[in-house]
Amino acid sequence: MDMGLPHRKQGTGSTHHTAPTPTGHPAVPPQPPQPSAPPDTSAGPRVPGVEAGPPPMPSGAPQGGPPLADWLRLPRPEAAPGVWRCGYEQRPPEDPDRTPARQLVSGALISFLMGWLLWSLLWNGYLGKFWLWPLFAMTPDAVGSGRKFLAYSYYALVAVALIFFFGRIGRWDELARRSLTRLKRRGGPGPGGVVPDGRTEHAPVPPPHLDPAQWPELRAGGAGRAAEVLAGELGAGRMTDVDHARLERAWQTVRARPQRLEAFVESVLAQGAEACAHPSGARDLSVRAARHDLSLRQVRIGRAADSERNPHEYRGAGIALDPSLLGTSALAVGPPGTGKTSRLARPVVESLCLQALAGQAAVIAVSPAGSQFVRDDSFDLVIRVGHSGSTHDLDLYGGTTDPDEAAGMLAEGLVGDLAAALPGGDSRRAATSLAQLIGPFAAVHGRFPTVPELRELLDGGPGALDALREALRAEGQGGQLRELDAFERQSGRAGDIAALLADRIALLDRPAFADFFLPEGSPKAAGRRPFSLRALEHPLRVRVDLPERGHAEASRILARLLLAQFTECAVARGDQSLFACLVLDDAAQTVTPQALRGLQRLRSVHAGVLLTLRALDDVPEPLRGPLLGAVGCRMVCAGVTPWDAERFAEAWGTEWVQTRTVTNRQLVSDEPVTRVLHAVRRLATGKHVTAESVTVRSEQRERWSASDLANELQPEHAVLSVTTVRGERTPPILTKLGE
Repeated sequence: MDMGLPHRKQGTGSTHHTAPTPTGHPAVPPQPPQPSAPPDTSAGPRVPGVEAGPPPMPSGAPQGGPPLADWLRLPRPEAAPGVWRCGYEQRPPEDPDRTPARQLVSGALISFLMGWLLWSLLWNGYLGKFWLWPLFAMTPDAVGSGRKFLAYSYYALVAVALIFFFGRIGRWDELARRSLTRLKRRGGPGPGGVVPDGRTEHAPVPPPHLDPAQWPELRAGGAGRAAEVLAGELGAGRMTDVDHARLERAWQTVRARPQRLEAFVESVLAQGAEACAHPSGARDLSVRAARHDLSLRQVRIGRAADSERNPHEYRGAGIALDPSLLGTSALAVGPPGTGKTSRLARPVVESLCLQALAGQAAVIAVSPAGSQFVRDDSFDLVIRVGHSGSTHDLDLYGGTTDPDEAAGMLAEGLVGDLAAALPGGDSRRAATSLAQLIGPFAAVHGRFPTVPELRELLDGGPGALDALREALRAEGQGGQLRELDAFERQSGRAGDIAALLADRIALLDRPAFADFFLPEGSPKAAGRRPFSLRALEHPLRVRVDLPERGHAEASRILARLLLAQFTECAVARGDQSLFACLVLDDAAQTVTPQALRGLQRLRSVHAGVLLTLRALDDVPEPLRGPLLGAVGCRMVCAGVTPWDAERFAEAWGTEWVQTRTVTNRQLVSDEPVTRVLHAVRRLATGKHVTAESVTVRSEQRERWSASDLANELQPEHAVLSVTTVRGERTPPILTKLGE
């Protein structure tokens, strides 16, 4: 399942079909395959399928292309973290002396009325004829039509002078400039980088050596014939954005391993846009619910509000997530119905599934059974725990053969939520007890115990332990025999963990799970291989449905187990070029001290976790602050409680702001004339004559207060902050989800 090495196919032809195009672009009808140009043999012998040097670039790119070509040519400038960059246009710098629009309109209207009044007074002679003296002085002898022409020319000159004078006073030029800018925003991409759905933006066609539709990197790297074929596929509309991203990923692998160049070229010549396909053969998802940019691996989740609460560069911009942000892990908190699943988790899972088809990512999505999540056909494996129709099983031991490692992950799943009450404050004591059982069992049977067998051993049944001891003696396993004796010595003592482990494993030893959790080598598991997270080195798409409705506690155990296995397996990967992500929808009672330590290690191994919670009450009190500190991306949705809002406000900290304090004091004068004027003004206005005193000072204030987060967030809105794997942070951003 190595996406870097192209898959060879016998034969010289390929079957083409119409493929979906990127979201927001119309489909293009299929066209006949474009024949590739014959190889040039004038330069001497060559390796089959590989050019000795890059062939000449085409003379020019077509002026009108299919939607994918136009989409690839859209500008994607550098922007702040979390900004949707496709078609993004940076806002002009903020002007602190900018006149408010209402004041600008009123000033322009007043200046216009004043100019109109002055012109009316001059035209009707109410101010005399002095303004006509220059005309009389220049045309003393003019008569007839010549005099009329000169007179109207003079009137026009005076009117233009009045317009210029009052226009400068009323700042008509700035008002016109703002109005034109607003009209342009309605007609095309504005400062937020918005490209209206259903409309293709025709970006300027760049030179051929810079045109992404012509595959210039392949031409420069010695794969010119492959570039010609792919350019023809793209121009004919037989290539999708997933195909483009997948082939770009394959080419990166070829650049890292030049010996694969020949295989890559042959695969492209034989299969065209279908070359280097995902092992499932899928080239796109059947349904897309979000907007994706696979060239940057971004998925759009909303739009930043054009509000003073947001930083200037984010106002009105699209907000997107990508692996550079998810690599720091993410947490979303909000009550049901606020969009955590439909407008955050689902778009992220959908984007990761598309990236998996492009050979760029591996995704494990965990959610309660029956939740409205991504469709089944978007995944390679769908594991329905406790469902008789499930075709795949789940490995409780994480695919490892090391008893200590398997015991550590299993102990975290079984009793990780009780770490505060356990000896030592974590699950290490429980892991030791489990290792003292499964290690001797594996030494005798060549496999780990099933759930019923492990429960029987933990219960301390004399028959099970005696039989295991006799088998160890018969095989001469002295070291494993000492492990079993140590377990028996601890049994029955104060603080014995075995009884608690037995109670928890009993939750998985239910009739509904009779055919699940069978380890490899078990007699009942013949022909059925359980799935383990050791497969994260491959671009897999896996969804795990937990039996939340009938077995809530068992679901929590499995969720903690999957989180523990993911953090261990992601770190242990030999090839970390794929981005691995675990999306845990409803992560209640899954956050443990060991899980937090694992989250902090994921940033350096190209992996991340997305957690959603209804409230921080689902996390133990001592771990709420460390959880917010361990994740780099935080989101709080509308409707959170003031206690949860206070945690987020504390995590986001304070900032320096300038405050203006205006003080009015009454003016008292001893001079008779001034007192009379003040008295007249008081009679006219009903107020004392006052003088204003303005004080400006800098002070620290919370970026978002707990009251603002709990009471002022509108429905479908959220406040989020993101952090990149390089450490760049953003302030909290008010976002409208789903836009």
